[in-house]
Amino acid sequence: MRASYIQDPEQWVSGFKFSVPVQVRFSETDMYGHLNNTYNFSYFEYARIEYFKHIGLMNDWLDPNGTTIPVVADLQCDYVKQVFFDEKLQIHVKADSVGSSSVDIHYHATNEKGQTVFTGRGTIVQISKTTGKGFPWTEEEKSLFLPN
Repeated sequence: MRASYIQDPEQWVSGFKFSVPVQVRFSETDMYGHLNNTYNFSYFEYARIEYFKHIGLMNDWLDPNGTTIPVVADLQCDYVKQVFFDEKLQIHVKADSVGSSSVDIHYHATNEKGQTVFTGRGTIVQISKTTGKGFPWTEEEKSLFLPN
C-alpha cells in the first residue's frame, strides 16, 4: 500500500471496525473479466451509505424536512491487486478525521484471502439544503464518527 494517506499500514488497517460485503457482478467487469475501474467508486458509495446508516446519520439526511445533506467533495481510489468476476470482497469504512462540516472517509477493500485489493479516501461535506454551503457538525454528530 503506497497511498499518501496511509502512513503506517498496520495501524491504518487496525482502525477499521465497519465493513460490508460485495460480490463482483459480471456486468461490472471488462472483456478480460477484471473489475472495471469505475465500479470501485460505486462500492465506496454503497459502503459509505451503509456506514452512515450504521452510525445514525442517514435518517436526518433523508428526512424531507431535514435541513442538511452530505455531498462528496473529492474521492480517490488506489488499485493494489486485480479483482475478477464473482470475487467476494469486504469494503471497510472509517472516518479518519473530522472537520467543522467535513469528514475524511477512508476505504479498505479486501478479498476472501484478506488481501488488500484497493484502498481509497474521500471528503464528505455536510451542506445546508438552503444555502448550499458547509453546515457545521454538532458535537453529537462529531462523536458518531469516533470508533466504538
